[in-house]
Amino acid sequence: MEAAPDGTVRILLVDDHALVREGLRRIIQEESRFVVAGEAATGNEGLRLALSTPCDVVVLDLSLPDRSGLEILKAIRSSKPAVPVLVVTMHGEEEYGVRAMRADAAGYLTKESAGEELVAAIRSVIAGRRYISPRLADLIAVHMAHSTSETPHAKLSDREYEILCAIGSGLTLAEIGRRLGLSIKTVSTYRSRLLEKLQLESTTQLVRYALEHRLVE
Repeated sequence: MEAAPDGTVRILLVDDHALVREGLRRIIQEESRFVVAGEAATGNEGLRLALSTPCDVVVLDLSLPDRSGLEILKAIRSSKPAVPVLVVTMHGEEEYGVRAMRADAAGYLTKESAGEELVAAIRSVIAGRRYISPRLADLIAVHMAHSTSETPHAKLSDREYEILCAIGSGLTLAEIGRRLGLSIKTVSTYRSRLLEKLQLESTTQLVRYALEHRLVE
């Protein structure tokens, strides 16, 4: 990806909430060199724009209505390895931080972060560096110290992992369906698949598993 001739940093925003995109846009446009190159409200649209629109950074949410944000992250990195993807999400580092970095995210921020931190993160990834909070650095160290080959949830698909974390956070199947744009029947199928893969017997045990493995706060 060639840099913009005028030295601007072109940023693509992928988030399903219009108000969030507006807030991100305002923060970005306060920096003279930063411009918003495009916006998308779904994962598929974000991927299409990332592949067709010249951009220097993708700012990506993980909770998207059509596809897992982690899947979109992997697809962008596979097709456009020169374009860093900065994850900005409501999910804490415990839930998705390590998995996002394993998927080659350039950085990870929660939506509670200050605007100055977002700007600093964009500058960091543009310079070819990772942007990792001290908390996430600790989690990565713990992850590296323990082999994931013995961790059942490490083998889950991105969508399965996403639903496990949602169940662990105490959401009902209906609430998970609304959040992810899935039918209750589909979420129930994923729940059954999780029980089988993790060798558990109930939703209560799924919640306990997520808590014990620090997948949720």
